[in-house]
Amino acid sequence: MKKRFAVILLIVFFLTGCAPLQQQTTEKVQVVATIFPLYDFAREITGENAEVKMLLKPGAEVHSYEPTPQDMIAIQNCDVFLYIGGESDEWVRNVLESIDTSQMQVVALMDCVDVAEEAENGFAWNGEHDHDEHEDIEYDEHIWTSPKNAILMVNAIGKAMQAADANHAKQYQTRTDAYMEKLHALDNELTQTVAEAKRNLLIFADRFPFLYLAKDYGLEYYAAYPGCSSEAEPSAATVASIIEEVKQSGVPAVFYIELSNRLMADTIAEATGAEERLLHSCQNVSREEFERGESYLSLMEQNIENLKIALN
Repeated sequence: MKKRFAVILLIVFFLTGCAPLQQQTTEKVQVVATIFPLYDFAREITGENAEVKMLLKPGAEVHSYEPTPQDMIAIQNCDVFLYIGGESDEWVRNVLESIDTSQMQVVALMDCVDVAEEAENGFAWNGEHDHDEHEDIEYDEHIWTSPKNAILMVNAIGKAMQAADANHAKQYQTRTDAYMEKLHALDNELTQTVAEAKRNLLIFADRFPFLYLAKDYGLEYYAAYPGCSSEAEPSAATVASIIEEVKQSGVPAVFYIELSNRLMADTIAEATGAEERLLHSCQNVSREEFERGESYLSLMEQNIENLKIALN
C-alpha cells in the first residue's frame, strides 16, 4: 500500500506541475468525504452553499478502496475534508502528511464519539473479549450505524462548515439543527421499536457492522463474522451454530447487509425457514440507490421496518 501510495503521489506531482497545488478559486466551498454517510450528512448541512464530493464510488467495496490521483487532488484542493479515522484510513493519514492542510478543516469523526472495541475474531456475539496484554486493541469504525452517534457527527460537521465558511455560518447552523431534529426523531423511533418488540435478538448471516446500533439500543446479536472481517467464508461450525441459534430462538428473520452475495443468508434461510432481511449499514450505496436519491434517513427508516419484523 505504501509503495502504491508513493507512485500515486508522484503522479499527482506530475499532474500539478511537480509542485503543490494552489487552492482553487471557486464560488462554493469544496467538501470531500470518504464514504457515503459522511457525504450524506455534509450535503444535508451545506445545501446550495457547497459542493460535496464522495471518494468511494457507489457500489464499490470500501475495504478494497485505494485513492486515485484525482482523489488526492480533490483532497488537496478542498476546504473541508471528512473521514472516519480508524485503521482502514491509514491511507488518509499518508495523504494528509504530504499536503498543506493549514487552510483546511479536517475532521476525523471517530474523535467525536465514544468508540467501542471490535468483536473478537470468529463467530461474534455479545460476550466480552479478554485481551492479551500484548494484543493491540482495534476499535469498530462503523460509528454512524447508531443515530445517537450520527447526531454527534452531524454537529461536528456543522461546526467545521461554519469555520470554513463564516459568511454562511447561520445557514449551516440552521440546517444542522433541522437535520439533528430528524436524527433525534429517528433515535426515538428506534428506541420505541426495541422497547415494544417481543424479543431483542438479531442474527446476522453475514458480516456485522452494527456494534454501535446494538450497544446503544440494547440489542443482543449473533453474527457469522465479527465486524467486517475479510475472511472469505465462515467455517462449517459457524454455519451450524447460526442455524441452531435461529431454530432455538425462533427469530422470524436473519439479516444480510448491503452489497452482500447473500450466500450464507440463503443457506440459513433454507435450513430454518426464516426470512432474509436487509439491514443496511449505509457505509456505501449501490449505483441504483444513489441515483434514486436514497439517504441515511431513508435507509435507516427501511432498517426500522425490517427490525420490526425480526424482533416480533
